Amino acid sequence: MRIKKGDKVKILLGKDRGKEGKVEYVLAKKSRVFVGGINLYKRHVRKMQGAEGGIIDIPKPLDISNIGLVCPNCNKVARVGFEIINKTKVRICRKCKKEINK
Repeated sequence: MRIKKGDKVKILLGKDRGKEGKVEYVLAKKSRVFVGGINLYKRHVRKMQGAEGGIIDIPKPLDISNIGLVCPNCNKVARVGFEIINKTKVRICRKCKKEINK
């Protein structure tokens, strides 16, 4: 997968377009990611024993096609490529051609 936990990403489409955040969790099989503080929705929760009711914010996952990785080297939104260096597969930025480290 081209996006990993801890990557800085920018939202390209949706209600939070233009915002930046850090990837908290990746659902690889569904090609979706959770970004901290982004794509929050209100949920009404009923009062239960030991827990209060009310309106809470819950995060919803974003599709991987709607986000772009912000390269830590050039600080621009760029596509991710792969190269094999020293028999290991590493991610590279397609704009500045440098390795992307976490």
